[in-house]
Amino acid sequence: MLYPQRLGQFTREHTDTLAALLCGLLLFLGWFALHLGWLGLAFLLLPAAYVIGGYESAREGLTTLFKEKELDVDLLMIVAAIGAASLGLWRGEYHLIVDGAILILIFAISGALEGYAMARTERSIRSLMSLTPDTARVLLQGREEEIPISQLKVGDEIVVKPGELIPTDGIIVSGYSTLNQAAITGESLPVEKTVGAEVFAGTLNGYGALQIKVHKPAQSSLIVRVIRLVEQAKTQAPPSQEFTLRFEKGYAKVIVVAGILLATLPPFLWGWDWETTIYRALTFLVVASPCALMAAIMPTLLSGIANGARQGILFKNGAQLEKIGKVRAIAFDKTGTLTTGQLQVFQVISAGKYTQTDVLQTAASVESSSEHPIGKAIVQAAGDLNWVGAMQVQAKPGQGIVGIAQEQQVIVGNAVFVQKYVTNLPEELREIVPSWEQEGKTVVWVARKAEVMGVIAIADEVRPQAAATITRLKKLGVEQIVMLTGDNQETAHSVAKAVGIDRVYAQLLPEDKLDVIRRLQQEHQTVAMVGDGINDAPALAQASVGIAMGVSGSDVALETADIVLMADKLEKIAVAIHLGRRSQLIVKQNIVVALGFIMLLLVGNFLGNINLPIGVIGHEGSTVLVTLSGLRLLK
Repeated sequence: MLYPQRLGQFTREHTDTLAALLCGLLLFLGWFALHLGWLGLAFLLLPAAYVIGGYESAREGLTTLFKEKELDVDLLMIVAAIGAASLGLWRGEYHLIVDGAILILIFAISGALEGYAMARTERSIRSLMSLTPDTARVLLQGREEEIPISQLKVGDEIVVKPGELIPTDGIIVSGYSTLNQAAITGESLPVEKTVGAEVFAGTLNGYGALQIKVHKPAQSSLIVRVIRLVEQAKTQAPPSQEFTLRFEKGYAKVIVVAGILLATLPPFLWGWDWETTIYRALTFLVVASPCALMAAIMPTLLSGIANGARQGILFKNGAQLEKIGKVRAIAFDKTGTLTTGQLQVFQVISAGKYTQTDVLQTAASVESSSEHPIGKAIVQAAGDLNWVGAMQVQAKPGQGIVGIAQEQQVIVGNAVFVQKYVTNLPEELREIVPSWEQEGKTVVWVARKAEVMGVIAIADEVRPQAAATITRLKKLGVEQIVMLTGDNQETAHSVAKAVGIDRVYAQLLPEDKLDVIRRLQQEHQTVAMVGDGINDAPALAQASVGIAMGVSGSDVALETADIVLMADKLEKIAVAIHLGRRSQLIVKQNIVVALGFIMLLLVGNFLGNINLPIGVIGHEGSTVLVTLSGLRLLK
């Protein structure tokens, strides 16, 4: 089974190279035979060089002609080569047959080099597909059984041993290890994972054995979504490429008509002899072909897409790589984007004889029975502290929670709720609380035996890299950076101040976010939106470029967005903009080089200073040059 796969790979990637080598060998032997006067042998070798070197171009050109009723550059090259050979036979100047063979050879070499260059980009993208194993080790009735990934179901528990790839997304239910997530998220250092942490298919397990529970279908895993989106990106042409494709179709027709006129009119207008006229017309067909112009865009954009994927930035198509480089304004969602979306205890202040540990232990005893995010944050902060779960726990939605811990009543909640059970709130705590609330923090009061023990400040943590990202975006020249949130004004402004955003829109519904994006587009044309939730989806769709958080983002946000940050790293937005701008610069450079070569070769042809082989070298050389130039983005 292995051998045919290797043979198929060889056939796909190396046929063009083998054809170019055989064409070159036959051309050399044919030229040598012609030089020695062995015409019979030369007339066997040179046509063989034509057939082997030009077969692929002829096939593609004829397919385009008969199926799509269009002319392309491949057919123009073949016509020019056959025309040179025919002219050589007619005039008995056999060196023209060699010139035609040289044209075929250089065209074949160019095709092989372009194929190699594009294969590098393809391999870089396809390497994603080798990141997941074909099977998983599932626990069935206490024993391990290996089954295909496609047969995994939600709820299955799988075992991953040290050094193995994670086969599908899941939640760790047993074990502790470090995972190398570089291939998926672009993180350079291994990440510690333990019970309750999410793991992703395609990441590499470190030294610890893990037991993982499948929490989503295998076909919905992050790596599968990445592969699917990359495949879509490869088949979708960006606007600039679509323009050049339309341009090529009309341009090829103009070249053919101009070639016919150049092959017939000069003897009557300028007194050229027919041999010179036809030879110049054939050279014109070669040098005027827009091969380099066609290669100026897609290799660059595909290289940029591959580069981004390696850094944890998924561009869904080349159009978005173009657009992100033109962004002049960016709107950020707050919760889950600028912040982690996970509440954390920021500060604990005790009152009277109690300590901070007393406050946390007491609060955790009742909150351990709660599913509320605030309760989970308190329990997480209590960590390894020695506390006992409360009994007779009753939650009052929007107010607080009460219960019996160690035969004493415990009350945890807001000030109004706690005052129902205690007489007075300590004055020193009442003075601190307003400043916390102005900073956007939620304040939880803790009381026991009708006595206030202390207060706990809880808030959604701002992502550590958020402020640096905003600063970097401003340095990149982004004109306007705003924050959109459904949260209240105080919390919104607190987060905005922490990260360096001046313009804030708070208490927004999803349709309100959409309206803000539209207004920004009227002011700045190209606008990016960064979000993670279902409520961000309309704004992500409206924005010129929608950017979703790949780990914390909802499925709707991921499907709607144009770019996905696979590790939720905000700093990658600046990297994406840099990639987009660099790709546009390289595309412009390539177009200038391509058009410059065409103009130089056309002028040289009309002045009679270049022959057919030199024209081919200049034409194909410029094509290879711009292709290799585009591959600079792979670095």
